[in-house]
Amino acid sequence: MSDFFPGQRWISDGETELGLGTILTVDARSVTVLFTASQETRTYSVRQAPLTRVVFGPGDRIDTADGYQLSVERVEEQDGCVIYHGQDTDGEPLTIGEAKLSDSMRFHQAQDRLLTGQVDRNDWFELRYRSLHHHQRLARSPALGLAGPRIDLIAHQLYIADEVSRRQSPRVLLADEVGLGKTIEAGLILHRLLLTGRASRALILVPASLTHQWLIELLRRFSLSVTLLDEAQSEAFGDDNPFDSGQCILASQQWLFANPHRQRQAEACEWDLLIVDEAHHLDWSPQTTGPGYACIERLSQRIAGLLLLTATPEQMGLESHFARLRLLDPDRYHDLDRFRAEENGYAAVAEAIEALARLPGDAADRDRLGAVIDDADGEALAATLLDPESDEAQRDSARRQLREQLLDRHGTGRVMFRNSRRHVGGFPERHLHVSELPLPDAYRDQFDELRDGNDHMAAQLSAADLGPREARLYPEAAYRALDDARHDGAGDAWWRFDSRVDWLIERLETAAAAHKTLVIVHRRQTAVELAEALRVRAGIAAPVFHEALSLVERDRAAAAFAEDEDGCQVLICSEIGSEGRNFQFCHHLVMFDLPWHPDLLEQRIGRLDRIGQLHPIDIHVPMLSPSPAGVLLRWYRDGLDAFSAPHAAGGDVLEALGDALLEALDDDSSLDALIEETRTFNDARLAEREAGRNRLLEWNACRPERADAVISAVVEQDNDKALPRYVDQALDIFGVDSRDLGNGLMHLAPGSHMLDSLPGLAQGDDGFTATYSRARALARDDIQRLSWEHPLVSALLERVLESSLGNTALALLRHPSIPGGRLMVELVFRTHCPAPKSLQLGRFLPDTGIRVLLDESGTNLSDKVTFSGLSRNLQRVKKGVARELLKSRHDQLRALLRQGEREAERELPTLVENAQQQMRDTLDRELARLKALAARNDAIREDELKSLADERHALDTAIESATLRLDAVRVIVTVDNEQR
Repeated sequence: MSDFFPGQRWISDGETELGLGTILTVDARSVTVLFTASQETRTYSVRQAPLTRVVFGPGDRIDTADGYQLSVERVEEQDGCVIYHGQDTDGEPLTIGEAKLSDSMRFHQAQDRLLTGQVDRNDWFELRYRSLHHHQRLARSPALGLAGPRIDLIAHQLYIADEVSRRQSPRVLLADEVGLGKTIEAGLILHRLLLTGRASRALILVPASLTHQWLIELLRRFSLSVTLLDEAQSEAFGDDNPFDSGQCILASQQWLFANPHRQRQAEACEWDLLIVDEAHHLDWSPQTTGPGYACIERLSQRIAGLLLLTATPEQMGLESHFARLRLLDPDRYHDLDRFRAEENGYAAVAEAIEALARLPGDAADRDRLGAVIDDADGEALAATLLDPESDEAQRDSARRQLREQLLDRHGTGRVMFRNSRRHVGGFPERHLHVSELPLPDAYRDQFDELRDGNDHMAAQLSAADLGPREARLYPEAAYRALDDARHDGAGDAWWRFDSRVDWLIERLETAAAAHKTLVIVHRRQTAVELAEALRVRAGIAAPVFHEALSLVERDRAAAAFAEDEDGCQVLICSEIGSEGRNFQFCHHLVMFDLPWHPDLLEQRIGRLDRIGQLHPIDIHVPMLSPSPAGVLLRWYRDGLDAFSAPHAAGGDVLEALGDALLEALDDDSSLDALIEETRTFNDARLAEREAGRNRLLEWNACRPERADAVISAVVEQDNDKALPRYVDQALDIFGVDSRDLGNGLMHLAPGSHMLDSLPGLAQGDDGFTATYSRARALARDDIQRLSWEHPLVSALLERVLESSLGNTALALLRHPSIPGGRLMVELVFRTHCPAPKSLQLGRFLPDTGIRVLLDESGTNLSDKVTFSGLSRNLQRVKKGVARELLKSRHDQLRALLRQGEREAERELPTLVENAQQQMRDTLDRELARLKALAARNDAIREDELKSLADERHALDTAIESATLRLDAVRVIVTVDNEQR
């Protein structure tokens, strides 16, 4: 069947993209072929036509021009053309001539490509095999989704990300104290959910001042491209829903909360995860609901996953904290009074957990434990602890299991994660430096009139949105408002006589100027005017960061401050500078004034006092004396000790004693007594929290054994020597230029013959600098870190495995003990198990390769000859020679392909059985745990239990249906030593 006849089907060896061709005419010298699918006609010399005859055999499936699929059972030849007999997909008999084959048929499957003479380079086949191996290995890794991001390996962050992202529909409050990395935790959770398929779309709502920071953080640390949406961009979509424009949408809370139309559009979209930063700003009480809270409440009812972020979950008191939990689970947290009662009971649980470490202990310890154990499992574990016959290993195991049970079953630890600085450790000291400065006469007169109750002045200040408290704490704002009212702004600017400005200029002009200084003021206008004062009075350029700036302007200000060599030494922020932005490269903080709320004070300090800070924090307060702000300073310093460490109960203290503090701003005669009362109240509240909820939360927010296991898995991937070997081979095959820059750095750029565009490497791009080192990537923002999860490496794996690249090859083997002319086939089968990506089937049965090596007699040599050992001894062969070899061995190859499939099928049941057993062990254990928790802890939602049970059933069904398909085949022909 090798002669040309009209009606036969052939393919072009050099232009396989033309599709299936039909012989139109043939004479003694030439043959003309029509490629209908591509509307191309070619004429070739009969003697040297680069064509391969397409003939299918029994067992093959072929597409017909009429849209049917034929399973071939028998083949016959009539007048030089092939007739195929078989059955269609309904089992009905079907017979067609080869002229009726589909013109658009593409030969992607390994067997079809091999039998039509299409072979790839040998190194392509090897890359495909290694890609499948690495894909299978990575899908099972416990570090999946956590190893790729550019982050430090910090235990509590990785523990939280691992714990939360394992859940079906995570709904949690991330409430770590300022500086402990809530944004990183949320980014890790989002990254893993997207990578594993548990989420495909996310909506991220943050304060307007933080939108660009989130955008950059998600891109730089997690390689996640998000769509930043605002009103101008939304209007560009016309009648289309702008929230459908990307996989991950990032938007300002202020913009969305103020726009009912956009809220309805957001609610109309399908989302898997909602992330809300600075969630303590959402206003709710049993009597009223703020617009922001109402918007999030409606969205959270439609979206399965919800992450709320706040460093101050109780900033507005227990009621505010309850409001956040109510968003997470309205069925569980529906009664505020019941919640208060539950909170009071956590002390007993904390005492019982501490008693565990002392058992057998005394009778009191045994009573504490007995009071909180209420099931047979717990009683059995407690009995092991108390049994004098138990050895130390048994006691340790029982103690660990019982502790885990108690933490699981009590408190809000399942829905709330809160790590404290004390618990995490490693933070720098804080040093307070107070400079007492003379009070200007203009301010003294204002304070006198405020104390005297000047109604006219109060009215003028009220018109300027200044209440009595603000007028006392921010005298420059009061002076500005009164000056505008009296002189239409014609009086002296406050910064010309304010001694705090003199102090700041002197500081910046002395040796202290060698250190970067962050200045925070409460009001935006004060920040702007203070920057003007520095420019006019001292020639000091100080960028300003405040809420009225655009995102680009804010980033420019922050970047100018962060620049080491040519950057500014001082940055002036309004109060928003104490939310979200991180300046841990700086360790000098000037509080030009003081905020009223203790949590705002802590947020200011937290901009510098963060993980990664290498120096003690120097807090400078230029204090006008005497002044109401001096009273507030003493209350913070001597009553709360707020400058030396985070103050967990500051909000509660202010709520209880705020009225007395406000009175002391005018009359400080009772300040000493107030400070003493503050100390007493603060100590009592801290002791109360220490006794109960805080200890439970801290113990539950990072379990060291789990955290260490996650870190070990990530480090194992970091040190994986297979990664650079794989990347080097893949870059060479795909045509990417790689230049070694030394010191662990390389520059990647598109090569002149690059096969396809890759992330960051489109033709015309300059490319990028990369490293495999986590430490180097963290030290330099301008280089990318290559990992198995980097978009470039992920794209290389995906392009290889989802295409036909390297799925056929032919090589020569020269070996003294093997006679020439012998044939072997190396077959790689791949498990095929269709399932929704959200099931994350790869945990148990990823695409798994089964290698089968057969000699020409059908003997299985897989266990005797390794892939690597064989590959080292193979030699390339020219494509023309390869095609001729394949044409001469068609029947033999078909027989070996069928034999190889039978050999691989023998291994499939074991794979399926092992995957099912692993899945059942994992999910049954988790399901049993959650059911036990649900019986004692209402934080376990019924839909969570049902979802996990449904997942188990779906996984069981999917794994059971697993089949094998031929993924790649390499033909190996032996040659004698004297043969070429």
